[in-house]
Amino acid sequence: MDIDRRLVLRRVLQATSAGALVALPALGRPRTVTQPVAAAEPALALPPSFPVPAAPPIVPRSAWQAEPPPSAVQYDRAVRAAFIHHTDDRNSYREQDVPDILRAIHHDHLANRGWDDIGYNFLVDRFGTVYEGRVGGIDRPVVGAHTMGFNRETVGIAAIGTYSAGVDVPEPVVAAIAGLVAWKLGSYGTDAHGQYELTSTSSDSRFPASSRHAFNAVSGHRDAYCTLCPGEALYALLPQITDRAADLQRAAGAGTGPHPQAPPART
Repeated sequence: MDIDRRLVLRRVLQATSAGALVALPALGRPRTVTQPVAAAEPALALPPSFPVPAAPPIVPRSAWQAEPPPSAVQYDRAVRAAFIHHTDDRNSYREQDVPDILRAIHHDHLANRGWDDIGYNFLVDRFGTVYEGRVGGIDRPVVGAHTMGFNRETVGIAAIGTYSAGVDVPEPVVAAIAGLVAWKLGSYGTDAHGQYELTSTSSDSRFPASSRHAFNAVSGHRDAYCTLCPGEALYALLPQITDRAADLQRAAGAGTGPHPQAPPART
């Protein structure tokens, strides 16, 4: 995490602990995307009987009032894998601090990394609340900016906090990521227990550009890029997250779990 963002977050946490209201720069309600960049090919149709669990509750982007989003969004044909991240933030935040943290991450990605939007498609706080990240539609295969070389046909999910070795990962985080993965992958016929080949778009990743590599449907950022992300503690739980997501998909297929529905918007 860049030093500028650490200073912003320190200011947020210090001020909120004192009961102050913190104003971050350049905030505003997002505009409607009017000219999206269409996918090169039509989205893949789901297998007729593939189990799709219900979407989890997702807090819309408008709730954390980010800067206006870019006027163009890039889409893929499908989502073949989920890359799990942590944001390298402090774990002691309160629930009411989360919108400020999201704005700080968004500001970091624009101001320090030069991106046009927040990189993650979704973020999960330590209380198990899921937030919409990158603009484009929570139920669409939006191309993110989260995993160098492997942003295509993937979804980036970030746990807000730092989950290095010895840190306890809250159960609500594990449950929320599993539910999000089950729904998002299932929506494109992707089995949470599967492996899928992806093509690298950058030699700065672990794999040369244009080469193909088979990833687990639920993988960590470190599987594709030289990083410690998502931290030892969260990375160790990826098999459990995978099993729970697969269980949700099987339950939906057997008719014993939640059925597909439009993703609810939380405010």
